[in-house]
Amino acid sequence: MEPINQHSLLVFVLVGFSFCILVEARITSRYVRRVNDNVDMPMDSGAFYVPPGYNAPQQVHITQGDYEGTAVIVSWITPSEPGTSIVLYGPEESKYTYAASGIMTKYKYYNYTSGFIHHCTLRNLEFDTKYFYKLGIGSTTREFHFTTSPAVGPNVPYTFGIIGDLGQTYDSNKTLQHYLKTNGQTLLYVGDLSYADDYPFHDNRRWDTWGRLIEKSAAYQPWIWTAGNHEIDLDPEIGEPYPFIPYSHRYHVPYQSSGSTTPFWYSIKRASAYIIVLASYSAFALQSRNPVIQRFGKQASAMEFLK
Repeated sequence: MEPINQHSLLVFVLVGFSFCILVEARITSRYVRRVNDNVDMPMDSGAFYVPPGYNAPQQVHITQGDYEGTAVIVSWITPSEPGTSIVLYGPEESKYTYAASGIMTKYKYYNYTSGFIHHCTLRNLEFDTKYFYKLGIGSTTREFHFTTSPAVGPNVPYTFGIIGDLGQTYDSNKTLQHYLKTNGQTLLYVGDLSYADDYPFHDNRRWDTWGRLIEKSAAYQPWIWTAGNHEIDLDPEIGEPYPFIPYSHRYHVPYQSSGSTTPFWYSIKRASAYIIVLASYSAFALQSRNPVIQRFGKQASAMEFLK
């Protein structure tokens, strides 16, 4: 989970969980997490802070929104009613020059119904610029900020963090707190997010607690998403025959900007890094006779987006 300061970085992320990084790099710390029992934090833990105010936006996270870093996807949930999918933003704090309108979705899984999930893409951003953004309406609004990456080039210093299998244990919180103390600018997330599927009936409330857990970082810098086996969430025995339903609704990625046809296989450029995301667990769908499931694996034989 160490940040990587790099020049001319190629990142190849293949979740199953193999990943390889070819890089001129250095170790930035010797942090080793103490071995404890992997016990999940209770639902009312302060790590899962719920923002005050009626229908306040929560679980805010951002990711790169295009191929080369001039766009950002902002995602969040309003728990009680739709609210608005508009994001106000600009380069000056509390002075929002621009507005972008997004989309809203929701889903059901077994006996759970999600809140209202919003995704909004901020486009035509300047490189290497700090932006402030505002979510919500009326008296219940929240403000955050992020900094875009430098322009793509062969010799652009940039610092990435890498985390996978985070979950929501007490140690998960320690890992995240450690990362917040580093100089990481963008996080490469290599799969297995909430571990909600470890609970009876894939308790989707644990997707909500996880979203609130990571907000302290993911609302302020891009997390580049890859799906792992714990995101499959396919369980026909409880009436859920389709894979990746919670993950696909909650975490959007810019797959179309690289010419991909599925969010599980895509590539982006960021500073001097070329990042290739290949979620190998989506390929299992090729063995299914269900055409809805098959569409999640069809990219396995089509790598045009890598060109």
